[in-house]
Amino acid sequence: MKSEFDIQKHMLVPKHEIMTDEEISNEFSNLDYSFKNLPKIKVDDPVAESIGAKPGDVLRITRESQTAGVFVTYRIVEE
Repeated sequence: MKSEFDIQKHMLVPKHEIMTDEEISNEFSNLDYSFKNLPKIKVDDPVAESIGAKPGDVLRITRESQTAGVFVTYRIVEE
């Protein structure tokens, strides 16, 4: 039974976005490693599921805090 709760609206869940190919190219073109070496997030992670992420997608995760300001991290979706 699937819950009607929208996990993305919870105050402790940072913003997750699926990046476009153009965004990936722009963000990772000047780095010494491939975006395929990013930390992983499982395709069945509740937030990944809620945004329709598929294996191979790259997620931009934006966290906001009073001490760090805005912090952006990336994850690649895997099975």
